[in-house]
Amino acid sequence: MGTHIIGVLLNFYYDPYSLGISCFLSDFISKGHHVFIVFYDLQVLSCILSAMEPHDHRRQRRQNNLLHANGNGNVTVVDEFDPWTAWAYKPRTISLLLIGACFLIWASGALDPERSESGDVGDVVTSVKRGVWAMIAVFLAYCLLQAPSTVLIRPHPAIWRLVHGMAVIYLVALTFLLFQKRDDARQFMKFLHPDLGVELPERSYGADCRIYLPENPTSRFKNVYDTLFDEFVLAHIFGWWGKAILIRNQPLLWVLSVGFEFMELTFRHMLPNFNECWWDSIILDIFICNWFGIWAGMHTVRYFDGKTYEWVGISQQPNVIGKVKRTLGQFTPAQWDKDEWHPLLGPWRFIQVLSLCVVFLTVELNTFFLKFCLWVPPRNPVIVYRLILWWLIAIPTIREYNSYLQDRKKVKKVGALVWLSLAICIVELLICIKFGHGLYPNPMPQWLVVFWSSVGLGIVAFLIVWSWQLHRSMQRKRH
Repeated sequence: MGTHIIGVLLNFYYDPYSLGISCFLSDFISKGHHVFIVFYDLQVLSCILSAMEPHDHRRQRRQNNLLHANGNGNVTVVDEFDPWTAWAYKPRTISLLLIGACFLIWASGALDPERSESGDVGDVVTSVKRGVWAMIAVFLAYCLLQAPSTVLIRPHPAIWRLVHGMAVIYLVALTFLLFQKRDDARQFMKFLHPDLGVELPERSYGADCRIYLPENPTSRFKNVYDTLFDEFVLAHIFGWWGKAILIRNQPLLWVLSVGFEFMELTFRHMLPNFNECWWDSIILDIFICNWFGIWAGMHTVRYFDGKTYEWVGISQQPNVIGKVKRTLGQFTPAQWDKDEWHPLLGPWRFIQVLSLCVVFLTVELNTFFLKFCLWVPPRNPVIVYRLILWWLIAIPTIREYNSYLQDRKKVKKVGALVWLSLAICIVELLICIKFGHGLYPNPMPQWLVVFWSSVGLGIVAFLIVWSWQLHRSMQRKRH
């Protein structure tokens, strides 16, 4: 039988003597002794209660805390899921590996090497293409099953692991393209789409900025109609709707909206399609398309923000309509996180939010410079695929970056998707710089150089004065 100790612990706060006694009692209890204690300190209570737990429970709790601290998203408890969908969360990696191996045997002709070795030069090119696509498929299958999960779980964590793999493949492909010559890179684009690799004239939007055309009897407002019913109007609206769902902060969205118009004004001497009319840039873009997209996106954000998230499994739905609604609800967020950017929280937070805006604007500018350097027409589906891929990458990236900003740990690192997004943005920019040599004969106007130099110096001076004021206020508090 263990020894019984009756003691009174008063005011055991954070001094080493008190903590030493509490740890001694915890070790004493863990060895099987019985203790009756009257105490007034919650810290001692927590330490002692942890020692009174059974050893197996205490070990399991430490493992759970360790998994939570390490951010291990691969661990899933199947018992927590609905019986109808629990099968989708059970690991079947070996079974899928064997199925994939069978598919590779069929597609590669591994059991019939004579058929795969016979053929002409055209068959060699085809086999190389098939091999590259198979290589990509194998890597995506690995990411689907084994890659680390992101912060998102809907509709399924595997979907975002697949997006992670697609981001890695895109980064590797861009790196390969960066090491090619400009003409070879343009011809390489034919492998993505047969219509590429041909020089196309850039369309200019600022050739005639008159609103009223008296000499045109059929349509005196032809310039306005042609611009208003352009296919890029819908792209503007849907693009800003998606950005509003990602950023979830209206002032920051307006900074990005106005900032991109400044980017068009800055680089219109390099890209002809940036030479827009004043009414197209200010009225149509900012106050119509961008405003409507931001307005619709923020209404979507408020809808999900005010929604009550109490999910019930599909099997527990009373009727067919309820089961269908719950199935569709799987493609909506499990919970809605409120992003808190707070750019005026401090100088360092201001720099972090400003960096987000710079990366956002750079990714958008890369779209126009890439299609100009690589001869990709605006209506080519390759541009649409890139925008969709970037939007899928940006969804977990913004969540990870906002969690990084809100984390109060002294030592922390950004998420994997944040790192990948920044790397992709940098490599895209390097491609634009390398392939753009000699394509822009017109220099930047002097007033633009003076303007952006003044803006940069103003931001630096603002941050210096802000930091100095905070330093003085902290010194006053210490004294």
